[in-house]
Amino acid sequence: MDEMAAAGRETAAAADATGRAAPAGTVSLRKPYLLFLGEETSPLKAKTAFGLRDWVPGDCIGQWRMGACRVDLGLPELDPAAAVAAGARSLAIGVTPPEGRIPAHWARLLGAAAEAGLDIVSGLHTPLAAVPGLAAAALRGGARLVDVRVPPPGLPRATGKRRSGKRVAMVGTDCALGKKYTALALARAMRAHGVDADFRATGQTGIMIAGAGIAVDAVVADFIAGAAECISPAAAPEHWDVIEGQGSLFHPAYAGVSLGLLHGSQPDALVLCHDPSRTRMVSWPDYPLPGLRDAAGLYVRMARMTNPAARLAGVSLNTSALDAAQAEAALQAAGRELGVPAFDPMRGALDAAVAAILG
Repeated sequence: MDEMAAAGRETAAAADATGRAAPAGTVSLRKPYLLFLGEETSPLKAKTAFGLRDWVPGDCIGQWRMGACRVDLGLPELDPAAAVAAGARSLAIGVTPPEGRIPAHWARLLGAAAEAGLDIVSGLHTPLAAVPGLAAAALRGGARLVDVRVPPPGLPRATGKRRSGKRVAMVGTDCALGKKYTALALARAMRAHGVDADFRATGQTGIMIAGAGIAVDAVVADFIAGAAECISPAAAPEHWDVIEGQGSLFHPAYAGVSLGLLHGSQPDALVLCHDPSRTRMVSWPDYPLPGLRDAAGLYVRMARMTNPAARLAGVSLNTSALDAAQAEAALQAAGRELGVPAFDPMRGALDAAVAAILG
């Protein structure tokens, strides 16, 4: 077990996506990446790889595919030795095999990458140290095994104390409707406006994009708010952390994660994320989605428990199921209903939202 730990996850601070030190106590990753696609044939099962390519293209040196793979990121084809020579520091598993588990026949390939000196980064359910021979290969290569879904040890309980700096949190009416993409797009737009802003990751794909973070849905309940304080620590007075949301206060399974993250984040501003084409929770059809006004009201009330000045600053709509005219109508209606800028982060036009966040 000591060998596995020595080859395992490092939680000390490292450089994040902006080049600054990542928050202490968070899982930290070494970039650039070689993206491993296995033998995947469906792009839908390679969302992590596509997310990395799209949001941090400068951190993706190449792709490594097995013979049956039909997914192509358009990156250079590199094996581990060539990737290390090109400057790669980690192999990121960018696909989700059946049941989210690492297939037995991947062991040899992952071992070769680790022995070449690449950290192995995974968001899958199989612990990397459980892959036969992988811990020993990592020791030989001086590499780490990083399970980004596993929270770092020693997370504190929340203090509830106000921290310097400013924060905007993504919240939602449901799961899987664009909270991560909204946060990434807003962080990029804020930096384009000259704002000192960082995307703060709370889920496995976000951690791979940012290079640091904590998967809060894997944290023991009493420590979720404390993890959020670690993810978004004290900062310069004009610095903004843009915090990736998880779950929904209205979700029958995941509301506890959402509330702990909200309380620990202590956001100054909230962006409500919503899919106007949905009427019911995804995979929980017995539960209707809340109305926008009800959702915004509850989120603001809960946020004000740890930051009395919290306010709604925008509403982000996932209009991917709508045509252009329908999307525009939905955005206009949401903006009127809530009295804040409405936008779709994948259709652009974020200036009004940035201005509203900055106040």
